[in-house]
Amino acid sequence: MTTPARMHHDQLPVDAGLVARLVADQFPAWAGWPVTEVRGGGTVNAIFRIGDELAARLPLRPDRPDRVRAALRAEQQAARRLVGRTTVPVPAPVALGEPGPGYPLPWSVQRWLPGHPATPDVPGTGPGADRFARELARFVREVRGVDTGGVTFADRGLSGARGGVLADHDGWVQECLERSVPLAGAVDVAGARALWADCRDLPRRKPDVTSHGDLIPANLLTGTPGSPAQGRLTGVLDVGGTGPADPALDLVAGWHLLDAAARRTFRAALGDDAVGCDDLDWERGRGWALEQALGLVWYYVDTNPPMAALGRSTIARLLAG
Repeated sequence: MTTPARMHHDQLPVDAGLVARLVADQFPAWAGWPVTEVRGGGTVNAIFRIGDELAARLPLRPDRPDRVRAALRAEQQAARRLVGRTTVPVPAPVALGEPGPGYPLPWSVQRWLPGHPATPDVPGTGPGADRFARELARFVREVRGVDTGGVTFADRGLSGARGGVLADHDGWVQECLERSVPLAGAVDVAGARALWADCRDLPRRKPDVTSHGDLIPANLLTGTPGSPAQGRLTGVLDVGGTGPADPALDLVAGWHLLDAAARRTFRAALGDDAVGCDDLDWERGRGWALEQALGLVWYYVDTNPPMAALGRSTIARLLAG
């Protein structure tokens, strides 16, 4: 059995043959459909395409099946609240699989969205970047327009997750800074430390809003090269974490994806109304982007070089101002 590049010390081995057997055993209507691994599809889940219409997501790290099942059901509920509410499509949940021979956890199936994953530089730099920035801002505003139903980030019970209070992540950031020191200049540790000190204790004036929670390049689809939609935002993946959070959280996309000019367009397109972005939000967004990027660099330096490179490029943009 082969497995995706080992990113975690306890990573579960999965491959297309295993997924095909799980599908055939649990969803006979799809038996015989080709199963193809989506390389680089995720760091939390292994992603496999099933035929032309579906995608399977299998958690990569061991856990109690009941905990994983509850988490996957929550992800599917979050996705259903977003389906049809945004201009660009998001994956609709289809089914929930169960443990089977060779794989000990529940897993999920959703609709496949066609497109080409964005990168830290494409299409967020150069010609067309402003248009992409406006489309990205529209998506953020549309997600923020989904009613939280009075639920807050604290109510979600996501201890340690991004989206609550920046200062609560100080221990993690300090660990990341220390682990970055030996990386031969991959990170400007002094600059990152100073930026974190500036952002860490910034206050909030706005309540939680609905946020995607992980607007990194791999979760943003663009048109296939050579198609009329090339360089356009055509879909957004990994919406299972959508829910109430700090209004600054989704602003991280500005530094993960956009050059300075496109980032200014992104901010202007967000507006400054109730679902927009003020100066304080923007600065906290820098803090959230730094918190995420620092972890990417050292954790994935050997096991997922593209993810580590994303962390480095994001930090460079943050420190460039």
